[in-house]
Amino acid sequence: MTDPSTSPDARNPLMSNEESHPWRRYVAIGDSFTEGVGDDDENSPHGVRGWADRVAEVLSETAEDFAYANLAVRGKLIGQIINEQLDAAVALRPDLVTISAGGNDVIRPGTDPDEITGQFEAAVARLSANGATVVVFTGIDVNFTPVFRPFRGKVAIYNENIRAVAEKYDCIVADQWALKSVQDTRFFAADRLHMNALGHHEVARMVLRALNVPNDLKPMEPAPHPVRTWREARTDDLIWARGHLVPWVLRRVRHQSSGDNMTPKRPDVAPIVPATPEPPATPEQATDEGTD
Repeated sequence: MTDPSTSPDARNPLMSNEESHPWRRYVAIGDSFTEGVGDDDENSPHGVRGWADRVAEVLSETAEDFAYANLAVRGKLIGQIINEQLDAAVALRPDLVTISAGGNDVIRPGTDPDEITGQFEAAVARLSANGATVVVFTGIDVNFTPVFRPFRGKVAIYNENIRAVAEKYDCIVADQWALKSVQDTRFFAADRLHMNALGHHEVARMVLRALNVPNDLKPMEPAPHPVRTWREARTDDLIWARGHLVPWVLRRVRHQSSGDNMTPKRPDVAPIVPATPEPPATPEQATDEGTD
């Protein structure tokens, strides 16, 4: 058996790489994070772009026959991702797969990160069975956000389980927990749950580093934190709670999802048209980007 570390297609993030990447069929599966919610773009399917589209755009630059599919749908639990996306992903015969799943499960009260990991491992085992490179994601450190801070311990446990699965199946880990730059409210959309364009851009840069793919993406500096009085801040909190938190809680109570009746934005592998280069970030981009 050939040692994969000696293969010309091997990717080691600790080694320099000036060559083109080896991947030609990239499939992304997951929930709103992978769909791109929060990164609004009227020219993209579903009106959102996201880190996966950004990664695919870079990968397509040096591979004329590159094709990409994104099967992710917002609001999906890991069981739904497995039932609704896994067969389709395998059928597309990818040589590169990204899977981010289980986050919506982990932040639900009473769920067990070990049980969620069992489902995650089964999905990874199947995705990697045909030799595809599989990229998995740790969850972000939620210590910076009061709403999700109570789940920090569960996220940390799930992350360690994901690392163990990655080690077992030789996956690449895209480490959001270590991505300190996005642990900042200026990298999040108005709903305070999904990343905005700045956040998705930074995640794309992190994924490309993990894949050891050379690229020209530069950090996007957010605008300074807005200066607000205590009363203004509390007013903003109230507006956010009414517009985003309450609807989110009601969907949980009613067992509904923001992705009900939605189909994947890129269901088939196809060439991707690079997006127009982005202008520098403005205060509005950094603080007011909305999401569904």
